[in-house]
Amino acid sequence: MSAAKKAPAKTTAAVKKATVAPRKATAAVKKAAPAVKKAAPAKTVAKKPPAKSNESQTALVRRARRINRELAEVYPYAHPELDFENPFQLVVATVLSAQTTDLRVNQTTPALFAKYPTPEDLAAANPEEVEEILRPTGFFRAKTKSVIGLSKALVEQFGGEVPGRLEDLVKLPGVGRKTAFVVLGNAFGRPGITVDTHFQRLVRRWQWTDETDPDKIEAAIGALFPKSEWTDLSHHVIWHGRRICHARKPACGACPITPLCPAYGEGETDPEKARKLLKYEKGGFPGQRLNPPQAYLDAGGKPAPPLGAG
Repeated sequence: MSAAKKAPAKTTAAVKKATVAPRKATAAVKKAAPAVKKAAPAKTVAKKPPAKSNESQTALVRRARRINRELAEVYPYAHPELDFENPFQLVVATVLSAQTTDLRVNQTTPALFAKYPTPEDLAAANPEEVEEILRPTGFFRAKTKSVIGLSKALVEQFGGEVPGRLEDLVKLPGVGRKTAFVVLGNAFGRPGITVDTHFQRLVRRWQWTDETDPDKIEAAIGALFPKSEWTDLSHHVIWHGRRICHARKPACGACPITPLCPAYGEGETDPEKARKLLKYEKGGFPGQRLNPPQAYLDAGGKPAPPLGAG
């Protein structure tokens, strides 16, 4: 009888041990769970834009203008990064720069302008021959249609001359406000703000505006600066975006305006690591123009190589 009574006791103990094991497994799961919960907020926080400050309009104007002054000292040689000799070449090059780099345009336009130096020449061109020249720039069929179309418009409506008014420029095929302001500011000396992807990214990072529509960005930023500064401001912001304040990995640790930037820390803050992210002349590399201004070369800038030169 006593042996029969002890047998169930062992069974009960075994059952108890079996029930303990799942508890340990459950505890292990519970310990692992917080690690998953901690990782999720980190990703969300990193993607959030900087929190809006209570900065007054007056303080914003002062900070924005100081940033521009600082960038003017960093890029005293800033200029349009498209090679051109006249307004016609600039408007064509700017149209071609859509969805590609200025470097690729600068490597392509020498052959284009050698064969079609005037609006009259390009207006009468064989589209298939132009397409072959423009192929390296991408979307070459659409771009061929635009540059031949705008050349015809220049010949038929403006006597073969590029107009110097915004309202006339935007009527040309392929020419929007951004292209028009590039031409007005750099070929005619008439102030304009060029709202490209770099400009949009940086002015939002700096909390100059939270607008996303290019026309509204143009209006908001124009209100912060004297009109006479608009063209140079555009160069400074775009150059900074291309060299230091990149979209994915801004080189925060090598940035000259960190005390003024509310987004400091979004990118690499270690100075040595940040310096490795610098591009063009700031990183010791060639620029985008095959024929850059002398001031750029004097500052240590290097010309870009021609197409096919490696």
